Amino acid sequence: MNLGNCPRCGRLYAINIREVCTNCIKEIELEYQTCVDYLRENKGANIQELSDATEISIKQITKFIREGRISIENAPNMMYPCEVCGTLIREGHMCDSCRSRLTKDLAGAAREVGQKENNNIGGRTYNAVDKLRDS
Repeated sequence: MNLGNCPRCGRLYAINIREVCTNCIKEIELEYQTCVDYLRENKGANIQELSDATEISIKQITKFIREGRISIENAPNMMYPCEVCGTLIREGHMCDSCRSRLTKDLAGAAREVGQKENNNIGGRTYNAVDKLRDS
């Protein structure tokens, strides 16, 4: 049996699929039910209102949304923060601005690596040719 410390409360527990101890699993389920109950009564609520009213962290509510447990499809005001800059979004992990910046940075890094590899290959080719001439 693998043991670990619960990342939520710090208690020792037998590692399971949820990666938190059984007490925290129960607390999370109660938090989820509290969120669902509040949203049933307040369909136009946003994430900040939900968090303030239920005293459940925005991080935990965001986790419920990403897990698909809380649907934002019929909740036009419900958005969660971008993981990079914190801008409110309705899908994915990053806002469009952060996603395009990341894409641009990755493309630039790929070009740099490609240029370095081309330079290295060219250098090796000339070395091999030079060695053949010397023989």
